[in-house]
Amino acid sequence: MPEGEYEAVLARLDALEHAAAEIGTRPEEGTVCAELAEFLVRRVADAAAVDFQPQPPEEGGTATGVAVTAGKGALLDRPVDGPADDEQRTGAVLVLPLRTPQGEDMGRVRVARAAGGFSAHETAVVAHAARLAAVHLGHARRLAATEATALHLQRALVAEPGRPHPNLEIAGRYLPVGPRTLVGGDWFETVRLHFGRSLLVVGDVMGHGLDAAVDMNAYRSALREVAASDLPPHRVLRQLDAVVAEDEGRRPATCLLIQVDPARSTATFASAGHLPPVVFAADGSAELVDLPVGPPLGTGLGGYEPAVRALAPSDTLLLFTDGLVERRGEDIDVSLDRLAALRLPPGSGPEEVVDEVLRRLDARTAEDDVAVLAARRRERPQE
Repeated sequence: MPEGEYEAVLARLDALEHAAAEIGTRPEEGTVCAELAEFLVRRVADAAAVDFQPQPPEEGGTATGVAVTAGKGALLDRPVDGPADDEQRTGAVLVLPLRTPQGEDMGRVRVARAAGGFSAHETAVVAHAARLAAVHLGHARRLAATEATALHLQRALVAEPGRPHPNLEIAGRYLPVGPRTLVGGDWFETVRLHFGRSLLVVGDVMGHGLDAAVDMNAYRSALREVAASDLPPHRVLRQLDAVVAEDEGRRPATCLLIQVDPARSTATFASAGHLPPVVFAADGSAELVDLPVGPPLGTGLGGYEPAVRALAPSDTLLLFTDGLVERRGEDIDVSLDRLAALRLPPGSGPEEVVDEVLRRLDARTAEDDVAVLAARRRERPQE
């Protein structure tokens, strides 16, 4: 092999090795396209462009394509030398398909040089990098579809809680974390009971993604069935724990139950490894409820105990998942103290409490999903 050819082969192998490390570092379509374009400019071209066409939506509409350019983009406007799908040609501008090994078309790649053409080895590097990027783009597309399915499922489930007794006014919100993180198993629920009582529920299945959302639905269905027996909250948790523990594939979950009895002006609490709720008084001050905490659901250990406290007509209960308060590197007690230190406008109802708490704790930039549920006794009209 001539010395020049030998050096070209070594350069090609080195480029292929770096391509594997530098393209597809994150499962995001825009990131993959940018990494491909930047790699090609570093290795073989003065300019590179990646034209990626996402998969069209299933129900109407059009998908917005991704176009990423690196280097001296004006060079890409020069005429293409040779047919667009001929991977062995050389020229000032080279155009290759962005296609997976399975034949799935993702778009095209364009590279250009200010002077001279592309050797066979350089063309092979471009083709290899394009195929590698196409594989990563396919993975990103499938991940996005999985995330969308999980998110739609969770939003549909959380958006349709059961109906509490009409003597309660409620408000709830679910905020998923950033779009590149799979949704989790956060949820809330309300169950109407006999004698004017209602059961308020918030839970968090461990983990993220479609499996967590499916498990969340299973917990929610089981809870509705057990709660229909009208047991005290701690006994509902005991039965739910026993039912879930029988399924070894079910993920553990934390859960908080509050049975509200407006006729007796009381609330009965029971917790399975969940953070305590907050009570906002009429003056807008907040108080964390001190209650015993049992193990998460799904362990089969049981050990749940009730706690009862008086509930004034103007008190607003706030149940939430840990994403509302937890911050990276911060002790959870500090996080809870921040919530308890809030002072809301006097007389705030459930909707105002939810909106103010989410805003003041900057929940829309939280590092985990956030689910909150607020409830207050509904005022009866004066006769």
